[in-house]
This record gives sequence, structure tokens and C-alpha cells, in this order.
Amino acid sequence: MNVNLLTYREHDEESFLDDKLVIPTDLYEPLFTKKHRGKDASLPCFSIRKSQTALNSYRIKTGYFIGVDWIQINQSALHVRPKLNELDKEVDFIKMLFSSLRHTDVAKEINELFEVKWDLPTIEIGQKQDLLTPFLVVEFLSLIKKIVRKGLKKSYYKVEQNLHSKVKGKILVGKSIKLNLQQNKNLYTYCSYDEFGLNNKENRLLKKALTFVKRYLPHYPNFTNNKDLQDTFNYINPTFYEVSDEIDLNEIKHSKTNAFYKEYEPAIHLAKQILRRFGYNISNTEKVTIKTPPFWIDMSKLFELYALGLLKDRFQNQIKFQFKYYGNELDFLLKTHDYQMVIDAKYKMIYLNGSHDEDIRQVSGYARLRKVYEDLGKKEGEVIDCLIIYPDQENGLESLKDVELKSNEIKQYFGVYKLGLKLPYIK
Repeated sequence: MNVNLLTYREHDEESFLDDKLVIPTDLYEPLFTKKHRGKDASLPCFSIRKSQTALNSYRIKTGYFIGVDWIQINQSALHVRPKLNELDKEVDFIKMLFSSLRHTDVAKEINELFEVKWDLPTIEIGQKQDLLTPFLVVEFLSLIKKIVRKGLKKSYYKVEQNLHSKVKGKILVGKSIKLNLQQNKNLYTYCSYDEFGLNNKENRLLKKALTFVKRYLPHYPNFTNNKDLQDTFNYINPTFYEVSDEIDLNEIKHSKTNAFYKEYEPAIHLAKQILRRFGYNISNTEKVTIKTPPFWIDMSKLFELYALGLLKDRFQNQIKFQFKYYGNELDFLLKTHDYQMVIDAKYKMIYLNGSHDEDIRQVSGYARLRKVYEDLGKKEGEVIDCLIIYPDQENGLESLKDVELKSNEIKQYFGVYKLGLKLPYIK
């Protein structure tokens, strides 16, 4: 099947000619339907508008999402790559994700980062264009690392075994006759019994997904350059030595988890997604050209979580995330001896050479909330400092440790500051 694959950058807008493209309506606009800023919302991943005057002429506008999706199923598709990519290097969004996932309360927000359309036909792309698989793998390994730190869950599970000169549990009459009596193995009895240990169905599913991940990682172009990824896998792998990877996925339709093992539920969900991503066939982990379901990753949300991870590296629990009050939702609220401020992460390049008045009005409005005054211990009428964090690949900071947050005041405003972050690159 020959699919017309268009490639553009995120947050871009331009006109183009294409005699192969046919869009269903004059304006085609698929939506990202995950939560945005804690609220149910549908945001356009991209839009393609058909020209009313010129034949085969279109105008495309991409949002803050990267991924692959159908424009017209089995005929034309769109691939959107990160805007900050350059000719010889690209943004290492996997390293950004790893940095965020170091903190447990940040990991809870990961489900809002991406959407996979499993119900639609797959799209054939090159492995280097595949952003979904490394994303799923990193999230999965980060969760498994937390599980391993606590210790794998032990529970009772069914075992069937052909026992010599003894009986345990329930005798399986049919198998005993077929495999033993008919084979003149009169001292053997096929039994079914419960055993307590690590080899339960949940751990076997996780081991199965890890087996696929192990085969995939050497073929992922950036694995050898990503020490975090290598160290995480090497830390996890020995723990599953005693666990089998033999599992029937139908066994895991309903599994119970308790509060102590709360990471198991999302880890099992991701394990199923990874197996589904590879079509349950381990040989698919090594292919150069792959078939992927349509998917989208929210880069503005990823930047927000990356900024939060760096803030937490320095301020730990003194930084509050998604502070909510009467329909208002702040990105971050910081309260320390030296700083009492409202902080907003903006995935916008405009702050490199100026400011965005609408964003400043928004963050200043948050700083007027009475609840913010209460939480920061401020007297009403005092000015609360505001900080906007944005990406800056030239002069941005790689860490926020020992950094003065109020060093760059936006000149037109009092008490409003900006700070650029340098996102990690893959060369």
C-alpha cells in the first residue's frame, strides 16, 4: 500500500501544493482528546484547510503535538516532528521524560502526555520517525524500576506439574491418563496446586514485555548514547530472573492491586500496550521500517513536566504542581524562605526576544487569587512575584540548582521574571 506521508514540524503554518491529497472536508482538524491543564478538553493536533481558489492547494497549521496520524485512511498521513529539531541534532524528549519521571508525583501525570488510536489502521514509517515506541518503553521501564525498588509482588498462582511418586493439590485425571498411564509412567501423577511466590501472572506479563523491550533497545538508535536508559534496564533485568515470560494475555483481564503495589496497574497497562505495539511478535522489534498506530504526544505538557522535574530537583516538596482553586489552575506555586512566587511553563519561542502580554496577564491574575495569598503566607496587597519558564536552546539553563530565579525581570512589568531552559539534544 503506497501512502502519501507528509512531514512538518510542530507549531508551524504554511501553504503547500499536493495533487495526491484529498481531505474529507474544507477544514480537516483531528483533536487530541486527553486532559489539558487538568480539564477535559479537545485541542487540534493540526488543521488542513483547502484553498477555495487554487486547485490542489492547502494550508496546514500544526499545534504543540508530535506524532503520526491519518489524513485519509490508507491514502494520506501526516508526520509531525519536534519544532526545535535542527539539521544535525534533535530534541532528546526521552531524556526529558526520564528527568521528569524521577519524581513519583510527576509520573502520575504521564497519561495526559499521549494518545494512541489503537482502533485505526497502522501507518508505515521509518524507525527514526517512531516516537511512540521509545516513549512507551521509557515510561514502562521507569514504572518497573519503582516496582523493583519496593520488591516484586508475591502471591498465590496455579501450577500444573507432573510429579514423581507423590500427589499435591488436585489430580488432573485426563492428563495423568494421557501423559502417564498410556506412556507406562505409572509412578507419575499430573497435579494442579497453588504456589506462593514471584511467578504470578502479573510478574509474568511484565517479564514478557521486558523480553520485547530487551530485543528492541539495541535497535533503538539512541540507546547506546542514553546512559539513563541503559542503567535502568540493567538495574531491572536481574530481578526478573526467576520469573517466566510464559503468559496468556486473557489471564490478565482482571487483576487486583493494593495500595502498596499501586505501580502494578499502570505498568500492566503499559506492558499490554508494548506487546500490542509490536503485534505480539518479537521479530517486529528489529525491523527498520515499522507499522505504528496513529498517536500524538503533547510537547507543551512534556515541557511542563520537564520544568517541574528540574524545580523538584532543587525545591523538592516546596514546589506545588497544578495548584487548583475555583476553576483556576496554576502550573506551579513555590514557597521557600527566599521565594514566594507563581510559576508558569510556556512552550513558546516568543520569550527569546520579548514577552507575551496575554501570558503575563494570565500568570498575574493567578497571583491575585486569595487562596494563593493564603498558601504563600502573604498579606493582601503585597506584590507576588511571577516567573515564566520557556525553552531557550542558545542561552538556556540545563539545571535550576543554585540559580537566581529573579535575575531576568521583564522590563515592561514589575515583579514578573522569565527564565530559559535548554532542552537536551541528541547529536
